[in-house]
Amino acid sequence: MSSIKGNKGRAASAVNSSGRNAFSGAFVLPRFLRRPARYAMALATGRVGIRPHAGSVAAVAFFAATGFYGMALGGHTQSVTQAVTTGAGFALEDVHVSGNVETSDIDILQQLGLDGSTSVVAINAHVAREKLMELPWVTDAQVQKIYPRGLSVRLIERKPVGIWQHGDRLALIDVRGDVIAPLEGARHADLPLYVGLGAALHADELEARLLFYPELRSRVKAAIRIADRRWDLRLDNDVTLSLPAEDVGDALKRFVEFDAGRDVLSRDITTVDLRLEDRVTLRLSEASYDRRKQALEARAKLIKAGHKS
Repeated sequence: MSSIKGNKGRAASAVNSSGRNAFSGAFVLPRFLRRPARYAMALATGRVGIRPHAGSVAAVAFFAATGFYGMALGGHTQSVTQAVTTGAGFALEDVHVSGNVETSDIDILQQLGLDGSTSVVAINAHVAREKLMELPWVTDAQVQKIYPRGLSVRLIERKPVGIWQHGDRLALIDVRGDVIAPLEGARHADLPLYVGLGAALHADELEARLLFYPELRSRVKAAIRIADRRWDLRLDNDVTLSLPAEDVGDALKRFVEFDAGRDVLSRDITTVDLRLEDRVTLRLSEASYDRRKQALEARAKLIKAGHKS
């Protein structure tokens, strides 16, 4: 037994790196080609038979592969898939939409490109979600296929907190000051108005300060951004509160404390100036100023008449 192993070992070592036997000069196939070569020889000599219809199956597979390649190359895979799966009973018939208040069902269907020939199988839920996220009101969306004929769409929409006026344009803004959509109709006409350059971006800062004074906040009808530095608040009685560029919270607190027991906003005034830290300045209306001027003149006459007597 040991001599046989030694002969095999010598024969194996006699094959050089070029694939030829060093003693006989015969060509030796690499190991991974030997089995296919033996199968080809057996097929050529008739020792292995070809099964019936193998050629037909191979031809069908070849033409099918060619057809799929052509569809992919021409971009018709989606339409062919829709046609086949729709005919097989997967036609989309039921679309359930929830969470939409500002976005209409028609806008959603059009954005998804749904029609009578749409197949549930051919819908890509991820792509559908990305399309819905492009709608102005939508901040998040979920799309779920419900086999065999259903689709569920759930939206989360942005909340408008105010109206931004810049020039002659009116637009709804969210809590971050981002523009949602142009203002149309009177649906959101009761929201506070922010006017001027930079008003939309700084609206959230002002709102955060006014939350501590809800009574005053409820009377604010417009917030006007002055030179993108500070605010003027226009109240429901047309009185204007002029706020400083900084320390807005302190200025509002100072006004509320000053107004306690005085009911300043019910007086005949036009402006409450809070820009100076050490004082609250009131500006009278023209009618009130004229009345006060007349009263002072009448008082001066009485004093003068008393001195003469």
